This record gives sequence, structure tokens and C-alpha cells, in this order.
Amino acid sequence: MNDPLAWLMNIVIMLPGIVIGLSFHEYAHALVAYKLGDDTPKLQGRVTINPLAHIDPIGFLAILLIRFGWGKPVEIYPGNFKNRRRDSILVSLAGVMMNLLIAIFFTLVLKLMVTVIDYNFFVTGMGNSIFMMVYYVIFINLMLMIFNLLPVPPLDGFSIVTEVFNLRKSEFYYCVSNRGFLILMVLIVFNITGLVLTPVISFLMDMVETVLYL
Repeated sequence: MNDPLAWLMNIVIMLPGIVIGLSFHEYAHALVAYKLGDDTPKLQGRVTINPLAHIDPIGFLAILLIRFGWGKPVEIYPGNFKNRRRDSILVSLAGVMMNLLIAIFFTLVLKLMVTVIDYNFFVTGMGNSIFMMVYYVIFINLMLMIFNLLPVPPLDGFSIVTEVFNLRKSEFYYCVSNRGFLILMVLIVFNITGLVLTPVISFLMDMVETVLYL
């Protein structure tokens, strides 16, 4: 915040990645749940890519200010699924798979840009901003994918682990899920999530840069 203009410009550059990442992540959850027989997301207006349906105002503001936030979770009723465990896993995986697909798509877009457009454009202010905007779409979606795969409630990874190992009826499940947000905050505050995320994201972004400059 020593340079408010630079901070604001950084927010503007990151904003498309944040909006796209959160909106499509939650849309994927809603769409897959609806296709598997649960009308709840459809009735609540969540089967849409409209960001207004998925962005939680407080969570969105937190992302802008402290670089950690959240979208509006998609409510589902697993009792509507034909195969509760399998379909719950598919719904949980849908969000992270959507983030992966978006990251791959924009990597290809960026590859096309650096191949077709003259390099001198990217050293201009506008060119660099456009490059970084697309780059952040890739980075943020990979970050969302890896972060949501952590087996900690209320993240998708915990839901996947719960269904794979059929933990829902266990005492462990209720003990952990009831304290999920607190556990997650402790992991974030003490940077334990960072110890996991940083090397994985660095590896994935190295792969992205390898693709860009092949």
C-alpha cells in the first residue's frame, strides 16, 4: 500500500483471473450436480457463469485485500443423486477440473499470443498488462485447483476423501467438519498450506513457461 496506484493496477490485472476462476469453479459444481439429478443448484440460480450468482461480497473483498477469500458455495442435496457417493465425488471434482481446463485453455491462448504477436508489443505498458492479465488467469486457476484439493473442510478435497473412504458416518468426519473453517484458518495463518502449495504451483507454472517458450 506504499504505492496505491501500483496496488490498484495489480488488482485490475488479477481481477479477470479471480472472477473467471471463482465463477467457473462454482458453475461446474452446480452444473454437474444438476445433471446428476439434484435440482437445488438450478432452483437457486447457480447453473450459470454469471459472476453475480457465485461471488460472495465479503469473500471477494478479502481476496482483493489480503489475497485469500472465497466464493459462494453451491448447495447440493446428495439424496437426489442416483449413486450418492459416486455422484458426490464427481460434483466435488467438477470445480477443480474446470479450473484445470481454464488454465490449459489460457496457456494455449498465451502461447498463441507470444507466437503471433511481435515481442516488442509485450514490452510496452499495454502489452505487458495484457500478458500479465492472461498469465494471472492461468496462475489463479491452478492455485484454486490445488488449494481446493487439500483434504480440509470445507474444501473439495475433504469431500472427495470423505466419499472415497466412506467417512461420513464416522466420528472423525463430524469432529473435523464441525471445526473445518478454524482448522483451515490455522493452516493458512501458520503458512502450512503455503508449504504444500508453493512447490506444486511453482512446478506447474514452470511447465506453463516451458510450453510458452518451446
